[in-house]
Amino acid sequence: MPGKAALRSELLTARRLLSDEDARRAAAVLARRALELPELARARTVAAYVSVGREPGTRALLDALRTRGVRVLLPVLMADNDLDWAPYEGAERLVRAGRGLLEPDGARLGPDAVLEAEVVLLPGLAVDGRGMRLGRGGGSYDRVLGRLERAGAVPALAVLLYDGEVVARVPTEPHDRPVQAVVTPGGVLRFGAGDARVPDGRCRHES
Repeated sequence: MPGKAALRSELLTARRLLSDEDARRAAAVLARRALELPELARARTVAAYVSVGREPGTRALLDALRTRGVRVLLPVLMADNDLDWAPYEGAERLVRAGRGLLEPDGARLGPDAVLEAEVVLLPGLAVDGRGMRLGRGGGSYDRVLGRLERAGAVPALAVLLYDGEVVARVPTEPHDRPVQAVVTPGGVLRFGAGDARVPDGRCRHES
């Protein structure tokens, strides 16, 4: 099994090969799939993020949630790699930030604002059959997950990915935490002790 760095490199290379049309089409389907999640249908506050580059697109989803009246919190990267949060107030209120990111230009709410979210959408490069997520390696979301755990907060955790990014196994470390669901253009996969497994170890998906 490749290590985290090798797997990240492989997955990022595959994303760079996607055409603009492929990425747009996937983003539209991902928004529809995600909006069907019961967790999002019930949520009043959702912590999400703005996709950049060839990340699975979140823009349509952010706007749809906001139209529903959902309070959407977006991350603001701090100097120490931890995340502050600010409300999403529309694409026109996003500004360029470091590392090619887009962030809201509104008031910062503090790192603990994520504790109010009923759903947290995590960026990622892959998820395996246990629900273990491979991130980019910066550690920002490890801090977020640690903050949630220390506070006893238990929001639903979900990741948006392309179909080929649900893999047999992700290398893990003791601090890594599983997600409950992954949304791909092909459907929603859920993880947990009661889920049926297909032969390669992945959960069956809801198409």
